[in-house]
Amino acid sequence: MERKHIGKIIRGSLLEGLEMKLDAFEHVESVKAGKFVVVEGEQYDFFSIITDLRLEATSNALLSNPPSLQSDVLRDIISGTISYSVVNLRPMLMLERHLYPEFAAPLEPVKTIPSHFAFVSEATDEDIAKVFGSESENQNGRKFFYIGTPLDMTQPVCLDLERFCERSSAVFGRTGTGKTFITRLLLAGLIKTDAAVNLVFDMHNEYGTKGTFEGQGASSVKGLQPLFATTGKVKIYSLDPESTQRRGAHCDREVRLSIEQIEPDDILLLQEELRLNPTAAEYSNILKNRYGKDWLARFMDLMEDDDEKALENFAAQNHLLPSSLEALYRRLTRLRDICQFLDFSPNKGKLNIIEDLLNDLSRGTSVVMEFGKYDNMMSYLLVANIITRRVEEAYKEKTDVFLRTGNELDKPKQLVITIEEAHKFLNPKSAQQTSFGKIARELRKYFVSLMIVDQRPSGIYDEILSQIGTKIVAALSDERDINAVLTGTSNPGGMRNILASLDTKQQALVMGHAVPMPVVIRTRDYDEKFYTDMGYTDREARKRKNKANLSDLYD
Repeated sequence: MERKHIGKIIRGSLLEGLEMKLDAFEHVESVKAGKFVVVEGEQYDFFSIITDLRLEATSNALLSNPPSLQSDVLRDIISGTISYSVVNLRPMLMLERHLYPEFAAPLEPVKTIPSHFAFVSEATDEDIAKVFGSESENQNGRKFFYIGTPLDMTQPVCLDLERFCERSSAVFGRTGTGKTFITRLLLAGLIKTDAAVNLVFDMHNEYGTKGTFEGQGASSVKGLQPLFATTGKVKIYSLDPESTQRRGAHCDREVRLSIEQIEPDDILLLQEELRLNPTAAEYSNILKNRYGKDWLARFMDLMEDDDEKALENFAAQNHLLPSSLEALYRRLTRLRDICQFLDFSPNKGKLNIIEDLLNDLSRGTSVVMEFGKYDNMMSYLLVANIITRRVEEAYKEKTDVFLRTGNELDKPKQLVITIEEAHKFLNPKSAQQTSFGKIARELRKYFVSLMIVDQRPSGIYDEILSQIGTKIVAALSDERDINAVLTGTSNPGGMRNILASLDTKQQALVMGHAVPMPVVIRTRDYDEKFYTDMGYTDREARKRKNKANLSDLYD
C-alpha cells in the first residue's frame, strides 16, 4: 500500500526530535497529537509519533496585518508558503529499507536521524502490522492481542501479551474514562490466549458476572465468567454469594476467612480505615509474639472476658497500657462488625478457601473474587492482602521446586493479579508492608506480576511506578498524576502533550514493555463482535451445536 505524504522534515536532532513542515494542501486541523507517522529516510523508515503542532510565518508583517475573513483567495495563496504549520515528531523506531520487500529487517531503536526534506507520510495498515504485530501470528506460537486502533485508522494495534505479563502493568485514568473496560479487555485477552492465569480482586463486581455500560443502548456487558462459559476458564469466588446469584451468575466458592490468617501487617494496612493510633502496630506485633498464630482470637477473648484483673496482669507482664489495649480492641470490634465474612471462631484448619483458590490457579483457571455487599475499602484491603500473601508464598515454593528439578511440568503458570484502588496498597507507606509492593518490585522471577488499576497514580510510590512495564493511560486532569504516569519515560514533555489531548472516552496512550513504541489508540469495542471473537456462544447456539454433534455421532 502506497503511503500518503503529508510533509517534509525541515530540522531536528536526535535528542529533541524532528520538525516537519506540513504540506500546503494538508489542513492542520486534520493532524492530531498522538498520530502515528513514518519519516522516509534514504536508508531507514523512522516510525514516529506526533507530539506537538504550531503555526509559523515567514513574515512578522503578515502576523501584524492578517488577511480579513473575506479574503479567502489571499489566505489560500499564502497558506503553506508565507504562513505554514510545523509539526513536532518523536521518532521511536527505525527499520532499514530494502529493495526486496520479502527481506524482513528487524526494528531498531533510533540511533540516527533522517536528512533534510525527508518525506513524512501517514502510516499504512502494513506499517502498523509491521510494528505492532498481528493476531494472525498467534498461529506460530505468539500471543498478540488486538487492543485498539490508531487514531483515524482501522488496522489493529496489538499487545504482545507474553511481554505484557513479564512485568507489572497499569491502567490509569480519571473516573469515567473507561479504565474498567480497558482492564476487562486485557483480562479477556490474557484468558483467551492462555498468556496468563488471572486473580482479580473485583471490588465493584464489574469483571466476573456483568459490567455496567455507560453509553447508549445496553445497560450491561458480559463479564468474564459468561464470556468463557464454554471453556470453564473462569470461576467466581464471592464474599457475598447471594449478590452474585441475584446478578444471574453461578458462585463457584463462597469466601470466608479465618482470623488466624490475619497478620499484624494486615491490621497496620487498615490504619486509616480503622483510625488506629500509632501504638497499634507495636501492640499487634507484641500480641502475635505472645500468642502466636491465633493471636487475634485470644486477644479478643481476653478483652471480652470482662476480667479487669486479668487484663491488668497481661498489660503489666508485657509492659503495655490497658487503655491502649482497650482502644485497639474497640477498633478491632469495628473490623468484626464490618467484615462479617471473617470467622472469629476456632478454625482448626476447616477453612481451606485459599488452598482451593491456589489449586484452581494451578489448573489454569482464572478466579474473579467478587465482594458484593462488602464493597468497602476495609474489606477489600484486608481480603486482597491476606490472599495475595499466601499466593506469593505458594509461587515462591513452586518456583524453587522448578529451579531444583528443571522439569517444565513443575514450572508455575504465569499469574497476573489485578487490583483496583492500587494507591491504597502501593503508597509509600503501605508498599513496604504489603505483598503487592514485593510483587511489583521483585516477583517477576517467581512468575507473578500485577495489573494495577487506579485514577490516582500520584498516590503510588515512585519506586513501584518505575517498575511498571506497560502503561495504558486514559485521560488524566491532575498535573501530579500526569507527572507520575510519565515517571521513567523518555521525552516526558511530548508525552504530556499527548495525554492532554486525549478524549475522555475510548482513547488511551499505550506505552512500555508490551509495545515497541508508544501509540495513542481508540480502544476496541466490548460488544457482540468481541464476544464472538473470544469464542462466546449463547445458550441456544450451544444447544444447537450439541444437538448437531449428537446427530453426527449417530449418523
